Amino acid sequence: MRADYSADETWALAQDAGDPLGWCREAFELPPGNSGEPLVYLCGNSLGLMPKAAAARVRAELDAWGRLGVEAHFEGQLPWYSYGTSLQEPLARLVGAAPHEVVAMNSLTVNLHLMLVSLYRPEGIRRKILLEEAAFPSDAYAVASHLAARGLPADSVLLARPRPGEALLRAEDVEALLARHGEEIALVWLGAVHYYTGQLLELERLADAARRAGCVVGFDLAHAVGNVPLRLHDWNVDFAVWCSYKYLNAGPGAVGGCYVHERHGRNLSLPRFAGWWGNDPDTRFRMQSNPEFEPVPGMAGWQVSNPPILAMAPLVAALELFERAGLAELRRKSERLTGYLEFLTTGKGGSRLELLTPRDPAARGCQLSLLRKGGGAERLVGALRTRGFVTDYREPNVIRAAPVPLYNTFHEVWRFGAALAELLPAG
Repeated sequence: MRADYSADETWALAQDAGDPLGWCREAFELPPGNSGEPLVYLCGNSLGLMPKAAAARVRAELDAWGRLGVEAHFEGQLPWYSYGTSLQEPLARLVGAAPHEVVAMNSLTVNLHLMLVSLYRPEGIRRKILLEEAAFPSDAYAVASHLAARGLPADSVLLARPRPGEALLRAEDVEALLARHGEEIALVWLGAVHYYTGQLLELERLADAARRAGCVVGFDLAHAVGNVPLRLHDWNVDFAVWCSYKYLNAGPGAVGGCYVHERHGRNLSLPRFAGWWGNDPDTRFRMQSNPEFEPVPGMAGWQVSNPPILAMAPLVAALELFERAGLAELRRKSERLTGYLEFLTTGKGGSRLELLTPRDPAARGCQLSLLRKGGGAERLVGALRTRGFVTDYREPNVIRAAPVPLYNTFHEVWRFGAALAELLPAG
């Protein structure tokens, strides 16, 4: 807990006045409230706000389509044929990878299925998938359906659980599972930042433990990408997938992304679900003269379809903001801003809610999950909304609030704390 936080409004205003990232907020469309003033939007963990430049980016591609038709694939400011390639470097910087290890494509769960086809290779007794007990439902559904499609029994899933009475998963308990069952585990699949608790796992430590046990390791980065620093290549992570509509602010249902370590990208013999856009670009247009699939080395070889340009345009606009702001600077602000929210809601500035998220800034992103003691969290979310605060509710009795450093301010967090004080008077 930072000792210099203050519950005084003047302190919060002073932090905003000296914020080197203050310009970022002006780059976003801020939803208006009933009073005409912007809503205090603390729901970027579900859907990030719209970069103002996104509309212009989409209009530019519509204009190119109208003016150039099919020629826009190779002409114009950002030709469609190489559109996806242009996103690889900024995405690689966000996840700590080489550009050839990442691609923007599909949705998170589709990408997970594609990775399972290639990198989940059950053999003998090594057939289990280690999954967290409270995994995001789509991850659990994908794993279960994939096992069923291969004719493998449901007990091929091994669950990592928090200790009784605890909400958070301990790294040492996952390591113990790997020590006991490592020879049975083919794949370790975990959420990097847990969607419900906001816990950031010790990714490097867990990746190392999985690799030492002989397991392939992958991470769901839905709540991690654009939120916390990542070094997937250096951590020797085998693969990762993510969506882009939360902290990357690329719009509802935005094109997701996928990373695969270069050792797998170089292995062109890996089984995969193939499509023509994974072909080597030099041979892609040979069509029927090229009947055999020739994947391009790297993550691009897992692409199955040409990129959806109108859907990717907002991602271009969003990544430009990350490039300008820098993830390290965003992370510094995030830790301080989230710490202030903690101070006002569960720390010295307020004790009306119970914190489920780790208190250690290094063990969380910018989301806090707040348990409403005695129930009534859903009603509280509604009451906050009538006062101009957007959060979200998760059963049972949990409020999730995410002060995103790109567009939220210290004064907004202060106002949120003041609203809670009105709605939940001490004692």
